[in-house]
Amino acid sequence: MSDPLLAIVSITGKDQKGVVARISTHLAERSANIEDIEQHVVQGLFVMNMLVDIRDMSVRLDELITGLLAIGNEIGMEIKVHLHAEPRRAKIAVLVTREPHCLAQIADDVHSGLLQADIVGVFGNREELRGEAESRGFTFDWKPCDKDDKEPHFHWLQERLETAGAELVALARYMQIIPAWMCERWRGKMINIHPSLLPFYPGPNAYRQAYEAGARVAGCSAHYVTEKLDEGPIIFQDVFRIDSASESVDEVKENGRRLEGRTLSKALQLHVNDEILIHQGKVVFRPRPAHFGHRGEANKSA
Repeated sequence: MSDPLLAIVSITGKDQKGVVARISTHLAERSANIEDIEQHVVQGLFVMNMLVDIRDMSVRLDELITGLLAIGNEIGMEIKVHLHAEPRRAKIAVLVTREPHCLAQIADDVHSGLLQADIVGVFGNREELRGEAESRGFTFDWKPCDKDDKEPHFHWLQERLETAGAELVALARYMQIIPAWMCERWRGKMINIHPSLLPFYPGPNAYRQAYEAGARVAGCSAHYVTEKLDEGPIIFQDVFRIDSASESVDEVKENGRRLEGRTLSKALQLHVNDEILIHQGKVVFRPRPAHFGHRGEANKSA
């Protein structure tokens, strides 16, 4: 008997009756064998992962997926399918202005394999980071953002993102406010790094605000971008201490910069690895199948 060809079917949506039966029937009718199931309800959100052997399936994989997506649309749930052994690499576009530290961290984590993604382009409103991007082998392009008429820049940017085939956008200290129409287009797919522990100190000069307020800790927040500035669902935060007796505000800013790249990269990793989802305006962690990852090895050794 040949080795199984395993796929994972992930279902997410409002908890309702009959979901397991509906998906199971669809798979069984097409000779896809369910090997394992894990399901959870998180804050009223139903999350299910199915490990499926599609080796002897009676239809093509694209037909199976099309049918599952149709069911998802009908019952108002998100359904995803990927091969169990298939390396999933997201296509990320990085937006920059003039500070290189977040871009450098993302690039390092992609190179090391920590972030399973490909950078399909680096785009900005200034040219300062061309050398940083191109020295790492990334396509770089830029267009000025006129303070009196920003729309040409954003329409150009949208075109470049689409041409590059971006699936996820990282704002790596990109110092422009994304317009509402673009926030809607990239809802849940655009992640920003902000230099404070949101919801405290939104807007500019966040480290200075924390320093002057006498805060003992400061930090940074990676969040999804929405039309409300710095109010999108928070993905990941990290902190560092402030010693106001011995540190200057510039030293606090430098400590923050060292943390920003790692925090943004961590948020990208959580998104790319499908470990999080947005529910009722907040990020919640998706329960992961605890043992699916070892199933292939068990089959090989059996």
